[in-house]
Amino acid sequence: MELRDPKLPTRRVVIATGFAGAAVFGFAGCTTTGSNSSSSSTGGTTSSMFGFGATTEEPRGPDPAFARAVVTYPTPEPPGTIIVDPGSHFLYLVQGGGQAIRYGVGVGAEGFVWSGLATIHTKQEWPDWYPPPEMLARKPELREHMVQLQSGIGMKGGPENPIGARAMYLWQGKKDTLYRIHGTNEPWTIGTNVSSGCIRLINDDVTDLYNRTPIGTKVIVLATAKPAVAAQ
Repeated sequence: MELRDPKLPTRRVVIATGFAGAAVFGFAGCTTTGSNSSSSSTGGTTSSMFGFGATTEEPRGPDPAFARAVVTYPTPEPPGTIIVDPGSHFLYLVQGGGQAIRYGVGVGAEGFVWSGLATIHTKQEWPDWYPPPEMLARKPELREHMVQLQSGIGMKGGPENPIGARAMYLWQGKKDTLYRIHGTNEPWTIGTNVSSGCIRLINDDVTDLYNRTPIGTKVIVLATAKPAVAAQ
């Protein structure tokens, strides 16, 4: 049975509002490096609002090729392990019996550089967005869209927040990798290289993964030179 947060907007609402997922999560990672232009219900384009390149492409739904599915996925890793394959734009949650739940993801330039082992250190529902000081200095107009939050100037979590419905923070030992697995309100970016240093899923999928994934879960980010092979 599919798990769905009652606060999540439907795909129709996401597409209609077209809020861009061009964002930086925390103070270091998850910077969107490319975005599409889209008009919000309040006017203007959110891509230009957040200071990222805009195009004339209209927002749309996710590519069905990257829909969540249970697939055959032989691996020596135990059930519950997360395996991210940036080259193929898929994330696998290992199940028993040689199967895995496969989720489509969007990745970025740093997703093709960093690979290795990490664990989920913390998790957050409807995370806030905190633009780094460099971004606020470069784009001071962002401040009019920000408020004072507990950890600084940012945008409160919610359906309009570009970080999406859920976030999981990846650490190696006591060190933050600056990688996050998080949602997006740009479903059409799944299957593309758009974020910087983070892995994004559509909000329905990141909520499903979040609910299945405890703190301490092992995460493997594969080198893209050797993409994994999975079969339906």
